[in-house]
Amino acid sequence: MSKFLFVYHGGGKPASEAEGAKIMKAWTDWFATLGASVVDGGAPVGKSQTVGANGAVTNDGGANPVSGYTVVDAKDPADAARIAKGCPILVAGGSVEVAPIIDM
Repeated sequence: MSKFLFVYHGGGKPASEAEGAKIMKAWTDWFATLGASVVDGGAPVGKSQTVGANGAVTNDGGANPVSGYTVVDAKDPADAARIAKGCPILVAGGSVEVAPIIDM
């Protein structure tokens, strides 16, 4: 098994407390189906800053703001993509960036 980083983009904020509870349940249910393949459940993240090569700092979250991350074990990139296809953020119009973690 290899480790893969899932970086979540988009998804938006829930419009109500009830919608937030529904979204949280979808995430909890999805993680339950993944079982031991979840290495690090990750967390949502706040608005990011970008530091450029010239030292300039922008606070706009970038072109495709990150909304969270998870680390999973998968057989190969195709298996990692298969796992990512079940992510609840996709239902909310978001996306999942899948990247292999290189052992060093």
